[in-house]
Amino acid sequence: MSALTDQTRALLRRTLDAYGDSPQAAGWLRHHLDRFDEPLRVAIAGKVKAGKSTLLNALVGERIAPTDAGECTRIVTWYADAPAPGVRMHLRSGADRPLTLARRDGALQIDLQGARVEDVDRLHVDWPSQHLRRTNLIDTPGIGSLTADAAGRAGEFLTPEETPSPADAVVYLMRHLHAGDVRFLEAFHDRGVARATPVNTIAVLSRADEIGVGRLDALISARRIARRYRGDDKLRGLCQTVVAVAGLLAETARTMRQDEYVALTELAALPRGDVEALLLSADRFGRTDLDRPDAATRIALLERFGLFGVRLGTTLIRQGVKDPTALADDLVRRSGLDELRSVLDTQFSERRDLLKARSALLAVDLVLTREPRPATAALRAEVERILAGAHEFVELRALADLRAGKIVFPPEALADAERLLGGEGGSAAARLGLDGAAGPREVHDAASEALRRWRRRAESPLTGRASAEAARIVVRSCEGLLAEASRPHAHH
Repeated sequence: MSALTDQTRALLRRTLDAYGDSPQAAGWLRHHLDRFDEPLRVAIAGKVKAGKSTLLNALVGERIAPTDAGECTRIVTWYADAPAPGVRMHLRSGADRPLTLARRDGALQIDLQGARVEDVDRLHVDWPSQHLRRTNLIDTPGIGSLTADAAGRAGEFLTPEETPSPADAVVYLMRHLHAGDVRFLEAFHDRGVARATPVNTIAVLSRADEIGVGRLDALISARRIARRYRGDDKLRGLCQTVVAVAGLLAETARTMRQDEYVALTELAALPRGDVEALLLSADRFGRTDLDRPDAATRIALLERFGLFGVRLGTTLIRQGVKDPTALADDLVRRSGLDELRSVLDTQFSERRDLLKARSALLAVDLVLTREPRPATAALRAEVERILAGAHEFVELRALADLRAGKIVFPPEALADAERLLGGEGGSAAARLGLDGAAGPREVHDAASEALRRWRRRAESPLTGRASAEAARIVVRSCEGLLAEASRPHAHH
């Protein structure tokens, strides 16, 4: 990977030298050089009310993104790690100024100080957070929202007409698969250099608990639906994978308070039939005459946990979960957040340098196209050479073709190829389907076995031309794994 990063950085520097006299081009290229040293940028996108801010809060573990439909939810907002909390407003005019941050009921409040939403380009929130150290999160306005302006801006941010998106990767939230979602995912694909690739998009069924109408097995049904979507030919060509997450449950579990735990314990102590009757509807849960927990507490619980969360929380307490920390951990695990986290780690964080190199090459290509000069033919050839030659990009394209059904392999070979090309994570163990604790010997043996298997397929006269070409790419990935496993340092 470092070779690709070095080549891309060198190309950026050469292009910078060639365009030193063009302030716009030089600024753009310098910005991409700096991006290599920054955390990965992940945008959270989706329709209005898909639960974007709620999921962002769950990922950070604090309620920092406004989840009400206030004016701030209509502005693109960046969240980055910093030693102290702060927020800056960047205006479309180019000016920027600090704003004040306040907390109400544990959630952050940002005052725009009279600025019109239309005039604000973006907000930048600094917040000390372990999670944000590795990944900058970008909350985008709802797509297809009531105000054409906010929707236009989300589209503008994520699928800028000619420029590569400021985000390296996207988590796209949907409540269920809707034609508008498919159109958006199609539009999101790069036109141009790196060609359409689902490599930097993950789809999330974000309100998974609502799929089963709040029943206890709601998440099981939601995971089944996510699995079905994963196999959907259209979606496979548009995103890496589909994960089901109960966003509200995840956010609340990560920010649960002692008084909420006490109220759930009081509910769990009531006769089971009574609790079930209470939970038949939100209205009934808030209205029924009960001393403890009182109506105001129950309404607050409902806002934070939803019917599903209250039902699950009381069931777990009844089954013997005895303290708030254990309950919070159990709820987070069941919410699907951990699964999303691990997908983000394997699909995005491990590919961070690759995704950044891709953004940078798109940036160079854009400069060369916008301001062509006689001396830049060599630079353009270099962009082409890196894109065509770097095995990492070849793998990405092969992965996209496999997922889009352009290459035909028997089902078990298809799954094997996707895994070996890094579809389930870039580490040797993930590619070879071994657990993380596998030793060098095991990795070496699995890699040589995979290499034999794929050489046979690549050389078989029964393999069609496109499939043989794809098989040769898998062979090259296996050779890389074997070379890595055979290096002396691998055995320490």
